[in-house]
Amino acid sequence: MTTVTGTAITAPLSPTPRSTPGRHGERARTDRAELYAVLDEGMICHLAVVLGGAPVVLPTCYGRIGDTLYLHGSTGATSLRGGVHNPVCVTVTLLDGLVYARSVFSHSANYRCAVVHGVPEPVTSEAEKLAALRAIVENVTPGSWDHARRPSRKELAATSVLALSLAEASVKVRSGPPGDADSEDAAGPAWAGVLPVHTAFGRPRPCPQLPDGAVVPAHVAARTGPVTPVSGPG
Repeated sequence: MTTVTGTAITAPLSPTPRSTPGRHGERARTDRAELYAVLDEGMICHLAVVLGGAPVVLPTCYGRIGDTLYLHGSTGATSLRGGVHNPVCVTVTLLDGLVYARSVFSHSANYRCAVVHGVPEPVTSEAEKLAALRAIVENVTPGSWDHARRPSRKELAATSVLALSLAEASVKVRSGPPGDADSEDAAGPAWAGVLPVHTAFGRPRPCPQLPDGAVVPAHVAARTGPVTPVSGPG
């Protein structure tokens, strides 16, 4: 990916006290490539802002270009207006497995989690806004930017886009079996292990207004394997 604004960030992850994991520090990662990998695999982030003196956390789609994370929404969205020029926190979590231990206290989860702190800036340039929206669309529904109609000027005017630098970010990863193999519970009867978690796409369901036999485009079919055209939502 190439960045639209700014220069590439070469500093390691967790550059500040608030971006440095305080518990299980051995799970922290310092390589920015791992940050990019988590962000590029995820599709939904959680944006935390303070509105009216109270924290609000909202799920939203996002996109990345270089070391900038882009968020979007309606120009009337209170959450985005509240984030402009104010500190926010964005998280993306990928769940890889559920960890069953011999005691419920030691149950856990295998995951990869990115946390980004910063003060987002509104995107005002039409060129950058289009690039940001393309990044968001292609992150969630790759191939759609060239398949569907692109935003009109009216739609662009109704869309707010925020740019958040990835300068202050952290990544934390847990993997492997439960950590109680050496505990007094190891001799007990309880089963212990990991139940892997995978994200898989199902059979595409066409819009009811599409003609019968409409072909599922390649960029959709590729995400789920060969499909047979069907009529109706199924």
